[in-house]
Amino acid sequence: MTEERRFKSRTYLLAVLAAALVLPLAGPAAAAGTVPQLHARTFMSAPGAPVPSLADLKRGDGASTIASGEANGDAATTPLEVVGPAAAYGIKSSTPAALDASGPAGSGSGASPLAVSYPEPARTLTLAECKAKLVGAERFYMKSRFAVCSGLKVTTVWEKQSGAVGTSTFTVYVRGTVPREVDRTMYFDYDVTDFKAVGSTGASGLKIGLKGVIPQDWPASATPVVSKTLPVTKTWLEMRSQPHYTHTVRYAPGQGSGTGAADAVFAVYQPEVTSTLPAGWVGEKSKTGKPFMFAPRWDSAKYLRNSTGGAVPANRGGAAFSLIATLNYSSQPGAPEQAVAQHIKKAFTSPSTTKPRNAAKNVPGDTLQDPLHRLALDTKRQQRNRAVAVAACKAGWGPNYAAGGKECDEFPFASTHEGSAVTEFDPDAAPYNYSAMPVPATQNNAAGILLKGFYNANRIIDGLEDGFIVKIS
Repeated sequence: MTEERRFKSRTYLLAVLAAALVLPLAGPAAAAGTVPQLHARTFMSAPGAPVPSLADLKRGDGASTIASGEANGDAATTPLEVVGPAAAYGIKSSTPAALDASGPAGSGSGASPLAVSYPEPARTLTLAECKAKLVGAERFYMKSRFAVCSGLKVTTVWEKQSGAVGTSTFTVYVRGTVPREVDRTMYFDYDVTDFKAVGSTGASGLKIGLKGVIPQDWPASATPVVSKTLPVTKTWLEMRSQPHYTHTVRYAPGQGSGTGAADAVFAVYQPEVTSTLPAGWVGEKSKTGKPFMFAPRWDSAKYLRNSTGGAVPANRGGAAFSLIATLNYSSQPGAPEQAVAQHIKKAFTSPSTTKPRNAAKNVPGDTLQDPLHRLALDTKRQQRNRAVAVAACKAGWGPNYAAGGKECDEFPFASTHEGSAVTEFDPDAAPYNYSAMPVPATQNNAAGILLKGFYNANRIIDGLEDGFIVKIS
């Protein structure tokens, strides 16, 4: 065989082999001149959101289930309880945060009012507690003003030309705490948990990113000290073996503003979770989700605890989350504040029957939409609140209303901006929108001790940038 014939023979064989390699691509992919693609879709939703089975996804029944629970751009980002300037940041939730069932504030044992003390709020929060509360559609849990958490579930649906072939999920929980009253440091603990892959996926090559940012603070001139532990990005496998990160934030005293030199700094702390597809997979390459934001606050108000910092002036004041707190009073037999609690309950449930008479009375302090605001510094206004209430007690029960060891109890409290004399200071306030009645002095004093303890323990600052409500058990 000549060299020319050998060359033609080899060329023919190569052409046949090339044709054979092309044959499996017959159909749409061959027509388009491309190879079949691997596709992935990522969804971000509440930690307790359901994940459809692979069988449902293959039938085409499951994708809408994930999408319906996704935290998209129109979803709420801010807890309903946030108060202060951060309340106007983002989109506020219309539903309350998950809470603990709160017991009565007092001892309920008939103890002397001098022994009454308001319970200290929780300052720790475990991952198990956070998980137990963020179920269903819940996205934010408030254990106290010093212990809160939010979270986000990330679900990826892995697909080929035949449809869904696998799913993978992981969940990020973020816990914010202020462990020590005498330390202004706020801790954010990130836990990446519940890794699960079903079917054929590219999950092992996913990259997971964690970040904590402060997009806004008030005053804007305030400068935080933030730890360098975040941001961090790791693969699925790396994150599964190292799933916990602690991020700290602290504002030094002397940078804030506020009524009566509260020296308050408000901020928004926003966790971010990013999921990036591995090479070879087509889709939204990198997607970032945001759990509910946190609203931290720092102050060094002189009328609250640790106002000097003791031996460490740089620690003066404290930190708390800027959330509406709840004062709990007990109306149960034996509770030292029982009579006051019963009075408040009547003001909430039957306001028009309380004195002074007002058929349109709607006493504030019962809902998150209409909280009370502490009045700590204006002692003259507090005195006017008490004087107006006493006048109402005299008008309703006569000049001897205090006979038998009673005192005039008023609600809203004299130590709030909504107190009895509010119309003298706010021309837009509704008149006679308070309740006054005689109660046993011992129980009135007990309630006052509990109220003062509540203010201090929860770092309630003076003014309209903080707030609280009252619940009666």
